[in-house]
Amino acid sequence: MAKHPQWSDEYWLLLMQLYLKKPVGVKALYSRQMVELALELHIPPQFLYEQMFRLRSLDTPRIEKLWTDYGQNPRRLSRGVKLLRQKLGYADLFFEGVEVNETWERDFKPIDLPDENFSIMPVALIVILDLYFRLTPLTMVSETPEIQELARLLKLKPQQVADIMDVYQFCDPYLHRNDFLSSPLLGPCQQVWQRFGNDSPRKLAALAAQLKEYFE
Repeated sequence: MAKHPQWSDEYWLLLMQLYLKKPVGVKALYSRQMVELALELHIPPQFLYEQMFRLRSLDTPRIEKLWTDYGQNPRRLSRGVKLLRQKLGYADLFFEGVEVNETWERDFKPIDLPDENFSIMPVALIVILDLYFRLTPLTMVSETPEIQELARLLKLKPQQVADIMDVYQFCDPYLHRNDFLSSPLLGPCQQVWQRFGNDSPRKLAALAAQLKEYFE
């Protein structure tokens, strides 16, 4: 597997600490803890997920030594992680103000909206789009059980999920909506539609199922 340019072998300690958190084992690809670590290191969750499998399999002498030195010594591991995070903090200060080329990270950051009482990330819009393709326009209302269930998962109100589905109707070329819509979410929803709306529904469904781990 190709090495990610942002990866450092020091990060094995961070992965080990996450691996050992209960329930011990490889964490879900888009679990909140995995995503938070990925955001901290500016490394995609997919790469960290694969590295965690390597950590479990002890596939190099270096990894075997890590387990020998830290695997049964949580205090030593905690100290090592603390020192590493201090080092990472100094690095962030050094690069403060430097433009970062964000790609996948934008999906996990709140969209800039005028309503300070409403916050949503593109990753939630992706999950909502998956449900959009499973419903008909007449069932895209707050009373629909599937919408209520998804709203609970995303910590949104059912009406907010239904409103986002209404925005997606304006993105859907098959519905030919020609009435006027003024919504700050129209642009973000159009971007998500362009990425996933014309692709395979199966691929979107598989991705949405994984992304739901972030909200659980």
